[in-house]
Amino acid sequence: MSVDVPIGHAPEVIGLIEAGRLLGMGRTKAYRLAQAGQFPCRVLRIGGRYAVPVRGLRALLDHDGESRPHTKEG
Repeated sequence: MSVDVPIGHAPEVIGLIEAGRLLGMGRTKAYRLAQAGQFPCRVLRIGGRYAVPVRGLRALLDHDGESRPHTKEG
């Protein structure tokens, strides 16, 4: 099932597995970190599901990108 999202309207939260993959980790690692309260950004527990606010994830990814030197490959 797919949901049509109007252009310019990104979701406020994404699933834990998707967030983990964006951070380079697999499903098991993402769940273990979330359950231990050690996931690298805020994780919400909604019913029986985990959700990660996109704003916090984006801030984490932007911060990581700024700390690395930019290189040009030609």
